[in-house]
Amino acid sequence: MFAKVNLAMCAVTASLLSFNSFAGQAEDAFVSELADCAAYYHIASDAISAMNAPQMAAVVDRLQVSGEQAEQLAKQYHTEEQVSAAIVAATEKHRASMPNSKSLGPLMGKYKETCQMIIAQPEKRLDYWTMVSM
Repeated sequence: MFAKVNLAMCAVTASLLSFNSFAGQAEDAFVSELADCAAYYHIASDAISAMNAPQMAAVVDRLQVSGEQAEQLAKQYHTEEQVSAAIVAATEKHRASMPNSKSLGPLMGKYKETCQMIIAQPEKRLDYWTMVSM
């Protein structure tokens, strides 16, 4: 009887460990995506701010708020140090892909709508990564 109970407990434990592994992978992917978004928002707000165009001040403010939101969401799943490092790495990656510091077009094309969706519905995006990780 104990052998059956031990086998059942082992199966449950293995299932939980497997689920935790999927959850960890999903959270890692989600945080990576949030870091990409935070980096995009920071780069875009810096570039637009550098234009010194007063009519764009509201856009700069919205980009900064969105960047902060992405960062705060990521900090719900990883430590502040991990999130900061991920954002720095994403920023370096994004800047390296830009022809120059004013060329936001490729970044906007890749991240604008995706990041808006992630910030608006983070639970939905985390669910996506959970399903993909299984």
